Amino acid sequence: MKTHRLLPFTLVATLSASCSPDNSKIPGQGQGSERAAAEESVPADMSRGDAKDFLHHMAIVNATEIELGKLARERGTTETIKKFAQMMIDQHTVSGEKVKALASDLKIDTPDRLDDQHLDQRDKLAKQSGTDFDREYTSTMVDGHKDLIDQLEHRIDKKTLDQWKIGMKGKTTVPSGTIAILPDRSDDPTTMRVNQLAADIYPTVYAHLETAKAIETSLKKR
Repeated sequence: MKTHRLLPFTLVATLSASCSPDNSKIPGQGQGSERAAAEESVPADMSRGDAKDFLHHMAIVNATEIELGKLARERGTTETIKKFAQMMIDQHTVSGEKVKALASDLKIDTPDRLDDQHLDQRDKLAKQSGTDFDREYTSTMVDGHKDLIDQLEHRIDKKTLDQWKIGMKGKTTVPSGTIAILPDRSDDPTTMRVNQLAADIYPTVYAHLETAKAIETSLKKR
């Protein structure tokens, strides 16, 4: 999934002006509030365009994961690969339905099939067999989910995300009681709904990435 560019999958102190330092001169300080202010001032047509781009790409990503999962379920040489492939099919189907539901509410059309770029990716993978297929499929899953994670994180509250990652260190499944991930705040309702979707699906995408990385490591030992 080296072609995925998603898009990222949410950070919600007041001091007296007389004792507050000049944070504008400190790298990284105040970036969250500046970004929020920028988003709040974005015209409605721009926020809608952003939502359309995100949902369009998410629809293609989910369709691609499902198609590659079906291929791996048939071609994979180990039960681990086949089980992972089935998980991709099942969970990206759920993710796809969430994308379609939001797109429908926002009256945004989304594709229900792969574009040419992702069709080429599927066809390239289909030419592999045996352990070469296992390695190529797993590598594709790692790269693709890394890209997706990066794009989702732009829509998620950084503070809660950092805390969530601490609780997830070394895990490939999300334990109960884990701190909730919040969407990056925006006063624009369309942007807020898209950010909420990113926060909702992020844990699943993160678990997919960690599982794919573990499988990739095991394949290198074969």
